[in-house]
Amino acid sequence: MQVYEAPLRDMKFVLHELHNDDGFGNLEALAEFTPDLTDAILEEAAKVAQEVLLPLNRGGDVEGCILENGVVRTPTGFKEAYAMFRDGGWCALASDPQWGGQGLPESVNKMTEEMICAANVSFSLYPGLTHGGTTAIEGHASDELKQRFLPKMVSGEWSGTMCLTESHCGTDLGLLRTRAVPQDDGSYKLTGAKIFISAGEHDLTENIIHLVLARMPDAPAGVKGISLFLVPKYLPKDDGSVGPANGVSVSAIEHKMGLKASATCQLNFDDSVGWLVGKPHKGMEAMFTMMNTERVSVGVQGLGVGEAAYQSAVYYAKDRLQGRSLSGVKNPGGPADPIIVHPDVRRMLMTMRAYNEGCRAITAWVSRALDAEKHATDPEARQRAEDFVALMTPVVKALFTDLGFESANLAVQVYGGHGYIAESGVEQYVRDARIAMIYEGTNGIQALDLVGRKLPAHMGRYLRSFFHPVSTFIEANKADADLGKMVEGLEKAFGALQLSTATIAERGMRDPEEAAAAATDYTRLLGLVAMGYCFAKAAFVAQSALKGGTDEADFYKAKLATARFFFDRILPQATAAFLAIKSGKASMMALEAAAF
Repeated sequence: MQVYEAPLRDMKFVLHELHNDDGFGNLEALAEFTPDLTDAILEEAAKVAQEVLLPLNRGGDVEGCILENGVVRTPTGFKEAYAMFRDGGWCALASDPQWGGQGLPESVNKMTEEMICAANVSFSLYPGLTHGGTTAIEGHASDELKQRFLPKMVSGEWSGTMCLTESHCGTDLGLLRTRAVPQDDGSYKLTGAKIFISAGEHDLTENIIHLVLARMPDAPAGVKGISLFLVPKYLPKDDGSVGPANGVSVSAIEHKMGLKASATCQLNFDDSVGWLVGKPHKGMEAMFTMMNTERVSVGVQGLGVGEAAYQSAVYYAKDRLQGRSLSGVKNPGGPADPIIVHPDVRRMLMTMRAYNEGCRAITAWVSRALDAEKHATDPEARQRAEDFVALMTPVVKALFTDLGFESANLAVQVYGGHGYIAESGVEQYVRDARIAMIYEGTNGIQALDLVGRKLPAHMGRYLRSFFHPVSTFIEANKADADLGKMVEGLEKAFGALQLSTATIAERGMRDPEEAAAAATDYTRLLGLVAMGYCFAKAAFVAQSALKGGTDEADFYKAKLATARFFFDRILPQATAAFLAIKSGKASMMALEAAAF
């Protein structure tokens, strides 16, 4: 059974209590968004997620999207839900008020995204891709294009996509073949085919705005010859209404493992009119503005699915009677005890809980930095925020989606045979979570970005935005009698991270394959240390609250219990990651390709 209730208390905890000392300063531009206001917004978002989107999740998976005569129909209820979502202003939460957005902090927006993804991740892609598109247009397009397209995209009247992949090229976009021919009026005509286009065609909005990577006739080879173009499905008229079709057609929708209520399309562009976004041959720079926004959001998708899977598993574990507790009967009036009494079931549930709470805490930290990137008045604080976001984006994308998928698998295991049956609903979480580890750059690509680009950038400056607060916390709290064991565990893991960083830097200078071989383990290691730091801080806050007296003692006691489980059972993975990194590439690369 798919069960979800928004974890509002934990969201409020990470937003208001956990990161007050993040070093990004007071963001005066966001002062109007008080805790009372943001909490009210989150509570309304929870109602939308639980009452509108969750009831459509299972049915949308069964029904899927249908392509008929070149038109895609979304599952029953999606059009009505999207209309409500749009009219309620949920598409425009974090967008600039200049274009009709509400200008909310990203920290609030990301919590809202988590709720939407937990309730119905397929639905989340329709407004989610649009928000990424508006980010790229706002950052790189001409004022004329902004005025023409942003208001309707921000409002949700029009949606957006990103069109990168072609059948012969995925990550290596330097191989793409879509052509853009300049016209006398300053526009371009694009011809080519794209695949795997999320929300590429659907019946939710009156127009779809595609951001398309293509080559001009004079483009140099490789990624240095790629430009970005804005190509609408329908050409807008001067008054802003929808005009004639623009040569964009859908040839198929992909038959996917999961996300069946999200229309993933194969699109053809046939002399489609488009306009350049950014500079010629600099399309990757503009597209990465969108992709980096989406990478954080994809990480939040993993967290959302992980939370829904966890709650569904808890529901089942409390309801399913099977065996007797090894410590004595817990349900004497029944034929057996609920399976939540068994240690191995507790292991799975606590693992999922710790993953979710740890990822949510990192989300609040990173989104606070996203806000500081835009609004910090102190140049040093702004730079520190930019560095932190650059460092953590691949970690958020890769770690959260890995753990979300693991949580979904654990939920199936808790259900046992019933979890493998479609009617239970939890096998859908496995299928829906799997793609998040692949799109917006596979998790292996995220790891390569981290060790290949982010670690050496500016002589390691990005790392200082992470290392400094962690080391400061350790030094300030290592003698704390209550936190001692946790801080000791964090210090050991942090030491492993520092040694691993030095190892990769030293070996990678001699042999880039050494750094690449260590990349995935290093990404997990950095993520584990980030979670450990957040849990240690959470334990400090919880203990302070309990000592000071609180009417929410149960919440803070649960937070401490989860933190202790993390340090006992999950953070030791840091040692294994360090040993794997230290082993080097030799055994990984020893076997000749022909021998596989």
